[in-house]
Amino acid sequence: MLPKLENISSKNSKMKVKIKRIDKSLPLPIYETAGSCGFDLLARVKTVIGPKELAMVPCNVIVKTPPGYLLLISSRSSTPQKKGLLSPHGIGVIDQDYCGEEDEILYLCYNFSKKKATIKKGEKVAQGIFVKIGKAVWQEVNKAAGPTRGGIGSTDRFLKNQLQSYKL
Repeated sequence: MLPKLENISSKNSKMKVKIKRIDKSLPLPIYETAGSCGFDLLARVKTVIGPKELAMVPCNVIVKTPPGYLLLISSRSSTPQKKGLLSPHGIGVIDQDYCGEEDEILYLCYNFSKKKATIKKGEKVAQGIFVKIGKAVWQEVNKAAGPTRGGIGSTDRFLKNQLQSYKL
């Protein structure tokens, strides 16, 4: 038997996050289902992006990312198909100290299609996900910890060599 949707997300896992809306006529971001990991971000203004162009879409909120987390911004899964838009570097990272009066979250997108893309005011354009992080304390060494693997495609070469050593 599957759990009820309201039981999927534990009340203990929720954190209070400070958020400022710039245009109060638009709603706060919401998690669409109890099982959603990401919340939808809405476009604050109508934005038209020409073919093969980059644009920054204002998402109407300034968020104080909690200590120990980053706020990851990514395209919604439907955005490339519906709009012909992708985030050119895959994700955006909102640091804990990006929360000043003019630090509105912006969705950087690239129109990979041959026609202009229009994002309407209030349209869901991206999603935000809080991700727990750790910070490193560097311990410099004079010798690397493992064997050289060889860069791009090295896992495939490693596995091929391992399989050849097991041939009978």
